[in-house]
Amino acid sequence: MNKKCLLCILLILNSLHSYCNQDSLLNELDKILLQQSNITALKIKHIEKLKRTHASSKPEDQLINTILIFNEYKALNFDSAFVYATRINELASSSNDLSKINAAKKYLCITLLTSGMFKETLDVINEVNVRALTAAEKTEHFIIKARCYYDLADYVKNSHYGSKYNAFGNLFADSAIFYAQKNSYNYHFIFGLKSLRTAKVDQALKAYQKLLNRPNLSLHDYAVVASTLSYLYTFQDSGDKSLNLLIESALADARSSTKETYALFKLSDTLYKAGDTQRAYRYIKAAMQDAQYYGARHRQFEVGTLFRIIEGRQLEIVQKQKNQIVLYALTVTLLSLVIVAFILTVIRQNKKLKSAQHLLSDANESLLNTNQMLLATNNALREANKIKDEYIGYYFNINSDFIDKIDRFKKAVSQKLNSNQYDDIRFIINKIDLKKEREELSQSFDIVFLKLFPNFVEDFNALFEAEHKVRLQDGQLLNTELRIFALIRLGIHDNDRISKILNYSVNTIYAYKTRIKSKAIISNHEFEQKIMEIKAV
Repeated sequence: MNKKCLLCILLILNSLHSYCNQDSLLNELDKILLQQSNITALKIKHIEKLKRTHASSKPEDQLINTILIFNEYKALNFDSAFVYATRINELASSSNDLSKINAAKKYLCITLLTSGMFKETLDVINEVNVRALTAAEKTEHFIIKARCYYDLADYVKNSHYGSKYNAFGNLFADSAIFYAQKNSYNYHFIFGLKSLRTAKVDQALKAYQKLLNRPNLSLHDYAVVASTLSYLYTFQDSGDKSLNLLIESALADARSSTKETYALFKLSDTLYKAGDTQRAYRYIKAAMQDAQYYGARHRQFEVGTLFRIIEGRQLEIVQKQKNQIVLYALTVTLLSLVIVAFILTVIRQNKKLKSAQHLLSDANESLLNTNQMLLATNNALREANKIKDEYIGYYFNINSDFIDKIDRFKKAVSQKLNSNQYDDIRFIINKIDLKKEREELSQSFDIVFLKLFPNFVEDFNALFEAEHKVRLQDGQLLNTELRIFALIRLGIHDNDRISKILNYSVNTIYAYKTRIKSKAIISNHEFEQKIMEIKAV
């Protein structure tokens, strides 16, 4: 049982580590993609420097310099790569050196193959006199032919022709393996590729793992190997490893400003199927921009197909968000109407209150015969009027502030709606802090009440022994217990009304009152009467 628990804990920790690692890699990829224009600009600047060097180079160095420029363009832009591949072949032909002429054709083949021009690739590579090549050149020659037939098999998606093209690919892969230097990059690359095409996944994994661990691997080669390994891990249900390698491949492509890339396209497809539509949409847009920049039509078509699918889903999500915003706007409008209705109700109640004042004045005239009663009534009326004036002003100030906040909130939402800033609207809504609003309301109530009854806390504590007196914290005017009896002093005795004002349950209010009264030095039925006798200023 203990071993099983330990195994479960290790699996959970491993999953958490993998998730955190993936999240970190995706965040890094997001940052790199935002810097793509700068990275590409730096690469173009480097190429321009090579061109200036090439322009002033000696005739015997022109072929080498042209190859350097081609290598910069080959994964960046098809048209430029094609121009320099053609230039390499022209320079090689002008040298009348058969070995250079044969070797130069590989650059044109690489460009044509990358852009999906399979027939043209085979036409050019079949012109090569294989016997005149060195062993290393033969290895590269047969790797290109193997890749061409493998890619052609994937392109036609037909079992009859596909099996024939795969057979040719395997044949040329065997030739490349034969001529390749053991443990070289090309040896493991073509051996792993043939193993993959012949469904020998374990052999392919070992080959590409060796390549991934090779020192001084270029960013472009790392991206190719990591992308292939990612695909291989899908056969072993190693989803986390596969996704991590795919992200690392996309990162390597982005850092090297490789526009002829497969990893970002495949990553967007993987994330879309996993439900991460927003990130998948960002990545497929970036992949589409890369494909358009490179200029390979078959890649643009492939990326464009997935782009339309993800874009359609993203549009559905955006429309849903718009509908939610409209609902929020309607809710705010309805809330505003409720507030207006509430204000009108307050005005009507105020009129009724003024009518009640007139009635009280008439009643005062009828009590003039009794001086003591008149004095008591006048004092009560003065106190009631002062309380009324203070709290009516306080009430209208609170409502005025609340209306201002609603107005600002409505304007802010309207502005964000007009500019389609939907995430900002959610931020504005989440920013509303009801707890803070209620605390400010309580603070305002405390200030107004203590303005009317500055000795309330002292008089209240006089009803208790020293150990039961209320002790307020620094900066605190009243606490919950004091507010309950402050409301009672204002004439609000009903527990239900007090609970609604203070946002507590009726049971909580009853419990507070019972606990406080039980600690007093006077009886329970006298306690509230003593509270009512506390004088206002």
